[in-house]
Amino acid sequence: MSEPRTVVIAAFPGVELLEVTGPAEVFSVASRLAGPAAPGYRVEVVAPVAGPLVTAAGVRLVAERALAEVGPGVDTLLVAGAMAPDGGVLRAVVPPELVGWVAGAAPHVRRLGGVCAGVHVLAAAGLLAGRPATTHWLTAGQLAAEHPEVAVDADPIFIRSGRIWTCAGVTAALDLALALVAEDLGPQVALETARAMVMYVKRPGGQRQFSVPLSVQDGADDRIGELCRWLVENLHRPVPLEEMAGRVHLSVRHFGRVFRADTGRTPAGYLEELRVEAARRLLEDGSRTLPEVAAVCGLGTVETLHRAFRRRTGTTPAEYRRRFRPHPAPPAET
Repeated sequence: MSEPRTVVIAAFPGVELLEVTGPAEVFSVASRLAGPAAPGYRVEVVAPVAGPLVTAAGVRLVAERALAEVGPGVDTLLVAGAMAPDGGVLRAVVPPELVGWVAGAAPHVRRLGGVCAGVHVLAAAGLLAGRPATTHWLTAGQLAAEHPEVAVDADPIFIRSGRIWTCAGVTAALDLALALVAEDLGPQVALETARAMVMYVKRPGGQRQFSVPLSVQDGADDRIGELCRWLVENLHRPVPLEEMAGRVHLSVRHFGRVFRADTGRTPAGYLEELRVEAARRLLEDGSRTLPEVAAVCGLGTVETLHRAFRRRTGTTPAEYRRRFRPHPAPPAET
């Protein structure tokens, strides 16, 4: 039987429950699916003080050891986070004692990750200077303001920079843990783990924290919501404005006003957002050529894909594929 990898999850009073238990469950399921021949995981929760640990949900966890008791042999260190109200807004909680301990422990672990607001602890420990990083969209502005040396990107679910990983809010901790499993045990075990946990999909890190349809799901007009769902299923073909208006039984002019009032976008702008989001997923997940991506997403030509993609993302399809498509781990850092 192979020796398990030790994963330490650093927590503190008030930590978000799922940011501790979510990754722990992913590693547990992956270990069981990989079997005794593969090196699985042993997960340990630590905190400034050992013993009962009250989370933000009010559920008590147990920290097996105090931070000061953690010795060598840690493979992966994950720092969970928490947010607390401050002047009417939520801000990341950054415990000073955790910052100092993480700064000292970081050089001695193979891999390091910040979960949601836990990313702020990594930044305060000086571990993200000059690196790209993401965090929960609610505190991304705080991270950028307090740590201008960090290249903050609030869009992706998670970002890898060498041996340091950062991820977005709450459930993104599961996506991060699955990515770590894929790196250690292979993508097939990670996919089987996602299926066993009844996760909808193992999302790539470059995927946005909010999808385009989700961002307008609370519209007031049911007809527009139904149309938006229909558009997602018909991206592969041209959809003229007249056809959209006809589906909701409105004149083209009135339809444009109703759609903008309900979604905050023009119909053409929304459709382009959907097409670009679909292109992003294909660039992240598959090996289709750019002409194929343009055709599947209804953008027609590579030139149209290029223009729409740059307009919506600030980069080109080829640059995006190079940045976000899964790739082998870089050489170990010293």
